[in-house]
Formats: sequence, C-alpha cells, structure tokens
Amino acid sequence: MEPRGGRGGGGRALCCLWATLLLAPPRGAGALKVEDTLVELDFFQESFPSEKKSGEFLLEFDNEEILHVDWEKKQNVWRLPDFQRFTSFEVQGALANIAVMKNNMEVLMKRSNRTRALNVAPSATVYPENAVELGDPNVLICFVDRFSPPVLNVTWLKNNEVVSEGVEETDFYPSVDNTFRKFSYLPFVPEQGDISGGENKIPVRNIGSSKLPSSAPYPWKL
Repeated sequence: MEPRGGRGGGGRALCCLWATLLLAPPRGAGALKVEDTLVELDFFQESFPSEKKSGEFLLEFDNEEILHVDWEKKQNVWRLPDFQRFTSFEVQGALANIAVMKNNMEVLMKRSNRTRALNVAPSATVYPENAVELGDPNVLICFVDRFSPPVLNVTWLKNNEVVSEGVEETDFYPSVDNTFRKFSYLPFVPEQGDISGGENKIPVRNIGSSKLPSSAPYPWKL
C-alpha cells in the first residue's frame, strides 16, 4: 500500500531537529525475530531568511503511516479516516513534544552559531498505478526519496502546462538513513500523444527544494 494524503513544505536555508522512537524487542532479545515495528517521529524546523516554522508528529506501523499531527492547524490527520473508529490520539501530547523539539533546536542553534546542515539531493521515480490503457483512468505516482532537509515541492505538468486538479501528496516520511521520502499522485486518463513534462518538455514534474535541482528528467509520454 502506498500512502496518500499530507502536506509539503518550502524555504531556503533550514535548521531542523528531529527524533525517532522505534519500538522493538528489549535489549538482550537479539535472537527474537522482529515481526512488527511502531515508529514515532517528532520534528521541528525553521527556514531562513523567511523564518517560516513547521513541526510534525508522525506515527508509523511497519512503514505505513497511521497519523500525523498538523502543527499549524493543531489537529490530527489520519492516514485513513476509518482508523478513528478503532482508536484515538490526544493531539495535545504531540504538540507538547514538538514544543520541546522547538526549544531544543533553539539551544543547539545558539551553540553551533547557526551552522547549517548540508542538503542531500533527491532521487525520483515516476510510474503508473496500473497498466496503462488508452482511455482508462489511471494515476501517475512520483516517489521522491533520500533527500534532506524535508523541503520539497512537486509540480506536475501535462503538455508543458501545470496540472494541479486532483493532485495528492503524502507528508514527509523518515528513512532509516536519516533522509526523507514522499509520494505525489496525479490522476489522469491516458490519451494518444499526451506528454507529461515540464521545463524544456523534458521532466514529468519539477522538484523544487532548497539548493536542489529545480527539475529532473523523468518524462512520461504516450
């Protein structure tokens, strides 16, 4: 299952702090086979010179999102609405965690004289959700992986024109190497001669991020 729903972010230079809690077997239980993992992500970042701030609290089970907390709206965003029928989550606890992260980041920024972390450029893959048949509704999926910090804009284009209707994106998901990943989805009906592209009619989407390439060549042509 590929996650859907969430938000993106933008900015120039960033300072960020995040922590991951992995719930697994206790120390000394190395012989046990780990069947399931529950991951909690606490995250806060600030962009400069805009001073835009954003925070995140996210729960994952076996690499699938359960929910994340929208820091600006101060509310839960469930990966699937039906999850609320079986469980609940207190948003104030997550907001308190983010507040602690914010305070810790300010302390570390002062100690490091606001030294900025290096950016890691993304890799991207574009593919259809189902086998492509002319006239049959489908979804193009853009999977962007191994980038840091979590500041990324994905823009879809069709026949060199920006397409925004129906586009969905996930939140930023943490990877085991301390980078991030996300998905973007474009519903479309394949027609003969269509070109999903962007700048210079080459990229299928532009990936905009702080000091990262503004576009990359991932064409999709019918």
